[in-house]
Amino acid sequence: MDLFSARREFPLSRSSLVNGCHSADHPQFGRRGLLQVGGMGLIGVGLSDLLRLEAQATESGSLNGKAKSVVFIFQSGGPSQHETFDPKPHAPDTIRGEYGVSQTKVPGELFCEYLPKLSARADRFSIVRTMNHIAGREFRNEHDSCMFLLHTGTTSLPVGDTNASLAGPRPGRMSWPSIGSMIAYAAPPSADVGWPAMIELPRANLMKYPGRDSGLLGPRYDRLGVDLACKCNAPDAGGSCPNCYSHDDPNLDPERRPGPGPKAWWNNSSCRNPDFHLPDFGRAEGVTVGRIQDRDALLRHLDELRRGLDQREHAGSLARWDSYQRQALRFVLATRPGGQNPFDLTRESDGMRDLYGREEWGQAFLTARRLIESGVRMVQVNLRGWDTHQNAFRDLKGKLLPSIDHCLSGLLDDLSDRGLLEETLIVMCGEMGRTPRISPIAEGGKNASGEEFTPGRHHWGDVFPCFVAGGGIQPGRIVGRTDEQGGLPVTDAYTPEDLAATIFHCLGIGPDREFHDSSGRPYRIYRGQPIHALL
Repeated sequence: MDLFSARREFPLSRSSLVNGCHSADHPQFGRRGLLQVGGMGLIGVGLSDLLRLEAQATESGSLNGKAKSVVFIFQSGGPSQHETFDPKPHAPDTIRGEYGVSQTKVPGELFCEYLPKLSARADRFSIVRTMNHIAGREFRNEHDSCMFLLHTGTTSLPVGDTNASLAGPRPGRMSWPSIGSMIAYAAPPSADVGWPAMIELPRANLMKYPGRDSGLLGPRYDRLGVDLACKCNAPDAGGSCPNCYSHDDPNLDPERRPGPGPKAWWNNSSCRNPDFHLPDFGRAEGVTVGRIQDRDALLRHLDELRRGLDQREHAGSLARWDSYQRQALRFVLATRPGGQNPFDLTRESDGMRDLYGREEWGQAFLTARRLIESGVRMVQVNLRGWDTHQNAFRDLKGKLLPSIDHCLSGLLDDLSDRGLLEETLIVMCGEMGRTPRISPIAEGGKNASGEEFTPGRHHWGDVFPCFVAGGGIQPGRIVGRTDEQGGLPVTDAYTPEDLAATIFHCLGIGPDREFHDSSGRPYRIYRGQPIHALL
């Protein structure tokens, strides 16, 4: 029994608890902050020189699994199982929905009709139809709670938390690390890679969900979030720019549809060209290798900054500052002019960019492929807009499903053609599923644009699907069955703990692997069992 499991039986004193996470502990790096440490510009410094200076350089983990990297695709909001990988064509129309089905390449298995490309490639990936949350009803149907459970690979919230408290700081919180942080700890990239173990894109600043942090592992194992996508003005935005939308987009008055017109509900002109752009890091005078190798001078500069920081913030934030600063310095060096910058998609052919799609999601998947080729261990791509309470069938058919069908098929094709699919684990799911029954979110109510709510599906944590491919996963399998309404598992069900264990297994991280918190207390990395039907 580890400390996390035993806390209820053996309460800890307040002084022994790990402090809760606070927004001030996660500084945003502006232009100057990324370019300077102790006042020294870093453009022109060799990456190997920086790596030699890292006092806490991590030795690469030895991976014995088939997967060398992970692309984790997060469908934020929770996609409907009925309108993706578990349609129910024989159910009543209030359950079945408006769509037909598509016969997949796996005999007898059906997907939604608006996933034709994925249906034709169903022999190259597998679907788990019976993922579920076993937390209390008050937790398993709420975004914050389910996001925490999914991203940490756990089945319960930190002791003392509720869904309402989870998103904010709370003293004494003992938070389980994210799956990405576990990978950064147990399977870090080699020291010459020059990148953090985990990178999140394309709109990192919009994704402040619970469960994404390093928790008990400490800030050294946090992810690096990068904002690449263009500004999108859609209120409560969803979809892949320029194929984006607002959940509240009006249906009745064409003049109010998105556009630059005077009566438009929102102006969509900002994201008609969705090309990614790195933040403008500006220019700075370089320093010689000799100067930066003067560790005494460098440490004096850092000490000056530390003293100023200590006067303003508690000691915990200093460790986070150091961690984020190291990540920022690596980022600047790896993306400097003349380098092999994986974010520079202009290096790809027009045909390759078309394969992925000239949209936000397609560009994110192409960037993910370039990052794993550069040695990043895990890339998380966040896909917004799957919380389809209203206008569900309009937005799924016209926006969400065509985009994911095209760009995910492109990723599969590209990785397969390059011989990378067998060593790249792809995982895609949301934090929950949707209700079996279709209904408006509020009878007779009106949405933000003033129209009556149209039907959709609502939060449902009892069952949700998960797409898995490559990296040691057996393809062409449909794992788990749901009832006639698509609301409950009728065969073996699997939890986020099992999904996390499956990811660790594919990477070669063994079930006996442990980590220690800042006080030296041991914890087992595995909390569930790998999904053996996939392996």
